[in-house]
Amino acid sequence: RAAARLYVAQQALSRDVRRLERELGAELFVRTTRQVTLTADGERLLPHARRVLQAQDDLLAAFGQARPLLVDLNSPGLVTGRQVLERARELAPGHELMARYESGLTYAAGELLAGRVDASFGRFAGLAPALRTGLDHQPVRYEPMAVVLPEHHPLAPLPEVPLAALAGETVYAGAGNPRTPEWTDLAHRLFEGRGIEVASPVPLAVGEEEFRRIMDKAGHPVLAVVSFPAMASTVVRPLVDPVPLSPVSLVWRKGLVHPAFDALRRAASQVAAENGWLRRPAGGWIPDADAAVMCVRN
Repeated sequence: RAAARLYVAQQALSRDVRRLERELGAELFVRTTRQVTLTADGERLLPHARRVLQAQDDLLAAFGQARPLLVDLNSPGLVTGRQVLERARELAPGHELMARYESGLTYAAGELLAGRVDASFGRFAGLAPALRTGLDHQPVRYEPMAVVLPEHHPLAPLPEVPLAALAGETVYAGAGNPRTPEWTDLAHRLFEGRGIEVASPVPLAVGEEEFRRIMDKAGHPVLAVVSFPAMASTVVRPLVDPVPLSPVSLVWRKGLVHPAFDALRRAASQVAAENGWLRRPAGGWIPDADAAVMCVRN
C-alpha cells in the first residue's frame, strides 16, 4: 500500500528502506509474512522523519504556490492530455495547473529537462535514450490511430480504412519536424512492409489554418489519432486490420517536486481506468519496444 501511494514499485521501496537502514546502521522494521512493524530504532526515527516531511510541506507551501504546474498537451484539440488536466484541476482546486502546447514529445522533453515545462504526454519509447535517462513516465493510453483524408479522396466514403487500402499511398507523418521525430518513427514502423510511404518533409506549419493550407497543397493523407480534431474539407477515419495504437504516457523529469503533481498522476490513473484506455484492443498493433515500456507501472 505504501508503494502504491508513492507510485513506485514495491521492490524499489524495499530497496530504499534497506539503503536507509545501512546509512543509519540500524534496523528500522521487523518484517514477517503478515505484517511490518517498527523496531525500537524505527520508533526513535519516526518523530524526526515526521519533522522532515513537515519541513518539506512547509517549503512546498512557500514556493509551490508561487508558480503553476505547467502541463504540455502537445496540440490544441487533442483530448487525452486535456481530459487528464481537467481532472487534475478538480482534484487540486487550490493549485494552478496551466496548459502548454509544445507540439511533440521530443521537443517537450528538452523543455522538461530544462525545467521550463513540468509534464507532457506522448510516446516515451520514441525518445532518444539520452533523453529518457532524465525522465520518468506513467502509461496512460493506447490511442487508436486514424488517417485524415481530403473529403474528395477515394477512401473518404469508408467508415474505417483498412491499412491495406493505403498501399501505394504517400502519407504525411511529420517527417522533418524536429519536434515530433517519435511520431515519424512510429509511422515508419507501422508502414514497413505494407507498401505505404512516409511523405517527404514539408514546410513546418504553425496553427490549424497554415497546417490545412500546407496539407491541401501537398494533397497527402495525414497519419493521426482518432481524437484528432476535424478540419474543413477533411474527414478523420479510424485505421483497422490491424488497429494501430499510439502509446501515450504522462512524462515528467525525474525528481519533480510540485504540490499539484500528485493530483496530475492520480488524474491520469483515474481517467485511464474510467475510459479503459490501458486495455489493448484485440488485434491491436504496437511495436514491441513500446509494448514493453507501456507494461511498466511506476
